[in-house]
Amino acid sequence: MHELLLVEDDDALGRGIRLALEGGGLRVTVCRTLAEGRRTLEDGAFDLLILDVNLPDGNGLDFLRTLRREHAVPVILLTANDLETDIVAGLELGADDYITKPFSLAVLRARVNAQLRRGTPAAARYEAEGLSLDFDRMEFQRDGQPVELSKTEQKLLRLLVENRGRTLTRAQLVDRIWTDGAAYVDENALSVTVKRLRDKLEETPSRPRFIKTVYGLGYTWAVN
Repeated sequence: MHELLLVEDDDALGRGIRLALEGGGLRVTVCRTLAEGRRTLEDGAFDLLILDVNLPDGNGLDFLRTLRREHAVPVILLTANDLETDIVAGLELGADDYITKPFSLAVLRARVNAQLRRGTPAAARYEAEGLSLDFDRMEFQRDGQPVELSKTEQKLLRLLVENRGRTLTRAQLVDRIWTDGAAYVDENALSVTVKRLRDKLEETPSRPRFIKTVYGLGYTWAVN
């Protein structure tokens, strides 16, 4: 299931976008203000942000500038501005795509699918404190020694690394890792996968540096 966050103050347009995109493995959360969007983004794990530029409590470009200091989530900008300077400004600030209003919902869906297929390039390789993680090549090392990870462990690791500094709930992780349509996943499966990953990556698994437990909520990758 891909999670999309839409920040758009026009209720009718927001409903239309949500109806056009949801289904087929996509779920859309709609926020009407930048403040609400910021809180929602910090509280959840999203694969794509669709961001209106002109919002009641601020400018989406200013929000994008701040966002890019902490997040690599792909961003599609929506705006009524069609000046070349606005388009260039958005892209230079880190937007992945830029659509001017009015637009076709079918075109927007195609652009969304294109971004989701690309994934999050900034998180394809990660290095910190003795770890070297290359998700594209599926090559992982700890202190220069190769580490073999299962597909499930790789999924969990990538989710945590891409959202480092943020808490991902157990429900979010289960929903994103076990995507094969199984009606039920044993709640212990996530705990077992976390333990195995810690055993492989942490110097002292009982006192983890990387994968921290946020009691009552879930887990977070604690090293930037």
